[in-house]
Amino acid sequence: MVGGITSSTRLTPAMRQFVEVKKKHEDCLVLFRMGDFYETFYDDAVTASKVLDITLTARGKGEGRAPLAGIPYHALDTYLPKLVNAGYKVAICEQTEDPRTVKGRIVNRAVTRIVTPGTVMDGSMLDSKSNNYIFSIYQHLSKYSLAIIDLSTGEFLVMEVDETNLLNEITRFKPKEVIIPESLKINKELIKMLEHSSVFINPYPDHHYAKDHSYTSLLRHFNTINLKGFGLEKENLTINPAGALINYLNETQKTNLDYINKIKLFLPNDYMLLDSSTQRNLELLKNILDQSSKGTLLSVLDKTCTSVGGRLLKKIILQPLISKEKINQRLNAVEELKENAILSEDLVHQLKQLNDIERIIAKINYGNANARDLVALKLSLELIPKVKESLSTTKSQLLKQMSEIKELSYVKDLITNSIKNEPNVSVREGNMIKTGYNKELDELIDITTNSKKWIASLEADEKKKTGIGSLKIGFNKVFGYYITVSRANLEKVPENYIRKQTLVNAERFITPELKEKEALILNAQEKINDLEYDLFVKVCDEIKKSTTEIQALSNKISMLDLLLSFSIVSKNNNYVRPVINENKIELKDCRHPVVELIEKVFVPNDITLNNNQRTLIITGPNMSGKSVIMRQIALIQLIAQLGCFVPASSANLCLVDRIFTRVGAYDDLTHGQSTFMVEMNETANILNNATSQSLVILDEIGRGTSTFDGISLAWSIAEYIHNKINAKTLFATHYHQMNKLQDKLSGVKNYNIAIHEKHDEIVFLRKIVEGGTNKSYGIQVAKLAGLPAEVVERSKQIMDRLEMEDKITERVHAPLKKEKETTEENKEQQEQTKPSTESGIITEKENNKKKSRQVSLDEL
Repeated sequence: MVGGITSSTRLTPAMRQFVEVKKKHEDCLVLFRMGDFYETFYDDAVTASKVLDITLTARGKGEGRAPLAGIPYHALDTYLPKLVNAGYKVAICEQTEDPRTVKGRIVNRAVTRIVTPGTVMDGSMLDSKSNNYIFSIYQHLSKYSLAIIDLSTGEFLVMEVDETNLLNEITRFKPKEVIIPESLKINKELIKMLEHSSVFINPYPDHHYAKDHSYTSLLRHFNTINLKGFGLEKENLTINPAGALINYLNETQKTNLDYINKIKLFLPNDYMLLDSSTQRNLELLKNILDQSSKGTLLSVLDKTCTSVGGRLLKKIILQPLISKEKINQRLNAVEELKENAILSEDLVHQLKQLNDIERIIAKINYGNANARDLVALKLSLELIPKVKESLSTTKSQLLKQMSEIKELSYVKDLITNSIKNEPNVSVREGNMIKTGYNKELDELIDITTNSKKWIASLEADEKKKTGIGSLKIGFNKVFGYYITVSRANLEKVPENYIRKQTLVNAERFITPELKEKEALILNAQEKINDLEYDLFVKVCDEIKKSTTEIQALSNKISMLDLLLSFSIVSKNNNYVRPVINENKIELKDCRHPVVELIEKVFVPNDITLNNNQRTLIITGPNMSGKSVIMRQIALIQLIAQLGCFVPASSANLCLVDRIFTRVGAYDDLTHGQSTFMVEMNETANILNNATSQSLVILDEIGRGTSTFDGISLAWSIAEYIHNKINAKTLFATHYHQMNKLQDKLSGVKNYNIAIHEKHDEIVFLRKIVEGGTNKSYGIQVAKLAGLPAEVVERSKQIMDRLEMEDKITERVHAPLKKEKETTEENKEQQEQTKPSTESGIITEKENNKKKSRQVSLDEL
């Protein structure tokens, strides 16, 4: 049985054709073109009717009865996204020949493409400022090799990662679809990770991942004798998933993919590494609350004017630079744009008019572009000389490079001469090609134009001859041209009129003369549509020859837009240029880039981290601003390494290789992990992967367990980072005992968030100052949060009582403890020999034992 069809089902020729298609694509929902509709049958129809909320009906009778649900062919762009977003692979089965030319047999049909979340090309299904990546994953021992393609832009990357960093790259690129070898389905941890990341998982036969098969596929695709020009040897493990991915796209898309014309080896170590926890905790692209971009770093930095610039910004936020030279190149360009208001305004005006030429050239190569896409490309190319002129006097290296972009006047002129300014959307219905571009087309258009005049003339003549003033000549696809006469004038109808259709208040007629002219007109119109389509395809083929140049132009436009966005943000928000140094973080009046735009008054702070002060222990109550201050330090560091100015009055920053964050408390229910387990997993990741060049943000480590366990863990973790890793660390805690680390470790410094206390009220000053604190203000914070007064008062009584009992216990036990220790010490001394005692060895030993019994945090 296939898709609900049994072997005993009696099938018509068309349904047999559908069954054959379905057998080859059992994992797909098949949209089967029949005339003006895409039909679905059997189980597919049941699914489609539910997902698309369309009527489920049936075709045929008895044993041949088949569930049926269909959509109009012109509404495909409306319904297709719903199926794909619901998690279905959709096979588009088209009529591959004109039904009008077929007699005595069924129309040939074939699957022309398979649409999945990672292979979307329709503009209605794509986010203009987001990439749409598809991954291919291959495992070798504990290593994973990845191939990554955005079909809508032609970007092709490969990389190798270890098991611990696989999730980081999935989080960084956020693929919509992942293909894996079928044998990898047994890797439950991988499958769970992918499912947790909401990725469409697509198993693919193992043989596609074989080294020789993959390598041959890549050579065939790039038309090269080897891949050394891309920096890849055959032995490289990324060859396996890369070749498999190219095979998969060729099989499913069944069209030209030549615009995927280079493959880049992505080296994660070339960028600051941001693991999935840090991306979430710093709310770089999505906020934690509702997963939207509101209140994120992206929302602050995104002043881009183009889709390509928006996509680049989203990408580089997760790829901060670690090269001082490259960072300063960006900063130089941002500074020049920031200081030249006229230049910036001109560029903003020009870039806002540019269309998404990166995706347009991909569509042209892919074969789903229309004439309006070509017009959009032309309009964009017309603006390039103006952009070049604006950049002609710039001095910074990056801006000077962009002033050298090619204008591609050949492509612009080709489109200008061939394509109408306001063409049809459909490429099969004519009205695309300009008059004067093709002689044969002009002649055919002349026939139809004159024929229309002839029809108008005939109508006037017939009115005059018959005396029927209301007589009209009309047209529809069923009857062609016809003459309409109202019922009141039927007696005036001439004998040569042939009745064709009776209406309520009129009748329709034809004449031999009218039918003869109709044949001439319709034949000419069909030829026009076919010829215009052929001419359009030839224009596209010519444009394809400039694909590489158009992609290079798009890359430069995206970088220009990015730098311009940085300059606008820096100017509007009063950011300062950071100075890159070797080993310190020194910020004056630094601010949180997101929070400062939300709060009416934001209190800036000073922070210093260096070799002598590399761990800051920060104490203070909840709501006082500890987390905001720590996050803003991490965000400022990240922004600087993007090559943007930062929110501060001065910024002196070293480069960091990674930013680690352990903040917030939540249960990971999907993985069956408690708050404390999540906390320990993320902390373990930091301790195992941080280096002396890392920036570590730790917020309330140990609060997920008992107080003594929590203090012990927090102390030990801070000590380990200080002694073993030497990373620059901000450590916020409620455990006031942690302040004693300053006296024991040379690189630790205590800070607290200043509080103004008056009677039983507190005011948060949001200012970080030197020194620790031994008060939590928990009850005062609870009062501010709106707890009932009765609860607040009762909590004070309980706290006073507990503190009193603790003091009484200390008084009662102190003499007993001293007496017990004295008795034990005398007893132990009596058991030792006199020579040993006189030598002083026993006394030292006893002192050590005594200390071990009295061990406290003071002695750690």
